[in-house]
Amino acid sequence: MDERGDNNNTTRLLLSGDSGDIERKSERPKEPWRGEYVKSIVYGGLDAIITCFSLISSISATTSSSGNVLVLGFANLVADAISMGFGDIVSASSERDVTIEERRVTEWDVLNGRENEQRDLVRYYQSLGMDYNDATAVVNIFTKYNDILVDQRMAADKGMLPADQEKKPWKNGLITFASFMVFGSIPLLSFIILIPFTDNDSVKFVSACLVSSLGLALLGVARARIAGQNMTLTTAVTLLSGVIAGAAAYLVGWLLKHVAGIEG
Repeated sequence: MDERGDNNNTTRLLLSGDSGDIERKSERPKEPWRGEYVKSIVYGGLDAIITCFSLISSISATTSSSGNVLVLGFANLVADAISMGFGDIVSASSERDVTIEERRVTEWDVLNGRENEQRDLVRYYQSLGMDYNDATAVVNIFTKYNDILVDQRMAADKGMLPADQEKKPWKNGLITFASFMVFGSIPLLSFIILIPFTDNDSVKFVSACLVSSLGLALLGVARARIAGQNMTLTTAVTLLSGVIAGAAAYLVGWLLKHVAGIEG
């Protein structure tokens, strides 16, 4: 059977012309990047680069030893990656558990106070612009399907979508951990790569700035694609956030060394 139903069904889908004058857009907007783990990779990577680069900046301002940068940088990178990974697991698990529990409460409300729930849903659809008759017709249809009615009440009353039972929080945590480790290593790469070529820590620090900027720019582009935002503006804001964080960290390190007399 196709989506039009059987031959005895006279109900048809409304076309755009049946709903009054609707302005058509000449060009279809670009779809954002979608994927179960894309956001964890990009936003974990952004946090990693900014965090690690800020640490390098503060250490570089207080010590002239690139060894300290590598030791403290990698130690902080691993610790933060583990923390971020576990945090993502706990966050995703908690969010799923809360949604499941809220759905159980809503399901009880629907089963034991169906009329009140129906009226509330009609008022909700009216607030969205439906007239009373259309809203009532829609709710009457949903009433035939209890699970759909519960889901609609969840969305209307609590702004929640049904929990994804197949989603594995540990996978999100593992992806976040891996993303943090990979992208957080970018600012440290210049110190490692340049070891055979130069002992000048200033050169290594400048190269770390350049490599970190490149990583931030690439992740800024990915962030724009995910959110469907202006690519140039989003990339510029992402770079600016890294510059501000790194400059602030360097300033704190400089003040600790030259004002408080503390050296790494």
